[in-house]
Amino acid sequence: MNEPKPVPPSVAALALTPRDVAREFHALLEAGAELKPAGAARNDPGTLLDSGYVPRLKIDLFGTRFYLTRARKNPAVRFFVGYVVPPSQDRSPCRIYPRIFYKDLSLAWRVGSHLVANEDEFWIGKGAVERWSQDGYEHLRSVESTTDLPLELQTALETTSHEQTRVRTDERALFLILRNAPRGRIEPYRDFTAPRDRAAARRGGRIHGGRRVAWFSRRNDPASLKFARGFAPDFARGIVEESRSSSRLYGGALRRFRILSENRRIQYLFFSAPRHTWIVPPQATTTELSSYGVRVVDVKADEDLFVPGYEYHYVDDERDPPEIVSQIPQGFAGAQTDFDPTRADASAWLERLPVIREFRRKVLGS
Repeated sequence: MNEPKPVPPSVAALALTPRDVAREFHALLEAGAELKPAGAARNDPGTLLDSGYVPRLKIDLFGTRFYLTRARKNPAVRFFVGYVVPPSQDRSPCRIYPRIFYKDLSLAWRVGSHLVANEDEFWIGKGAVERWSQDGYEHLRSVESTTDLPLELQTALETTSHEQTRVRTDERALFLILRNAPRGRIEPYRDFTAPRDRAAARRGGRIHGGRRVAWFSRRNDPASLKFARGFAPDFARGIVEESRSSSRLYGGALRRFRILSENRRIQYLFFSAPRHTWIVPPQATTTELSSYGVRVVDVKADEDLFVPGYEYHYVDDERDPPEIVSQIPQGFAGAQTDFDPTRADASAWLERLPVIREFRRKVLGS
């Protein structure tokens, strides 16, 4: 297991022309590299390049190479086709894994683990799952943070996305690249879970022994937030960097801060917009990545700490009787958003979190 090292600044796309990137990528294939899509293109990988999914940008991170096409969009998401090239092991053939990189409502860039698409469902897989028993029933949910791309890569993806003003509509790429799972399957496949399982089985392969680093001692009480010793963000000496962008969704200028924990074992990404401040789930400071481009070691914490500025909150009229479906702690949902009737403003919860207040005071000076 890689031990945490001094955390490097975020990476940027290499200073190569699109032609240089495409030439390098084709040279890999001509030298015997295997192109390994999981979706409909798996029987004819050359379909991807023949269909125009030729990379134009290259980013290196921790020995893994990321090649990116131009950004594309469909009615659900804006995305890149990304090619992940892990470091070769023991003279084994180079393998290239096409993936879908997209941005979620928290403004974090993720990788799709699979796809569920049929006549009444369209859902991009959200990675590893968590199981538990309650009231005699078995429950299952996605741990969405397991698909978050490395924090060191987020700025490069955001910058590249903003630099492209014209985005082609594309409703084919997801089917070519992502495995289309049976109806209702939220679990990812072994190619996603196996690297995580191997890492967890190794000595020292779990952050804080697999226990939560942050939790609430009282349900729906933001003031009850607790951090395990050493795992709180270090606002005094742990700020690695600040980057800036913009978001029409969140009302304009956007500041992003990557901040280490006090013990340097994990790192946080704070977002500050004109009306909202929120945190995406923390990541380890280890450097091992899977073929999906994500860390194999994750960090467990109470998901209510990472509610984005806008989150799901609506009445499901298809249930009998109708039920409220919400990912905002009870009693803290604000007004429904104009852009999506299933989302509501979560700032009432966020602004009462002690860690958000401390971040505003010590980092933003507000």
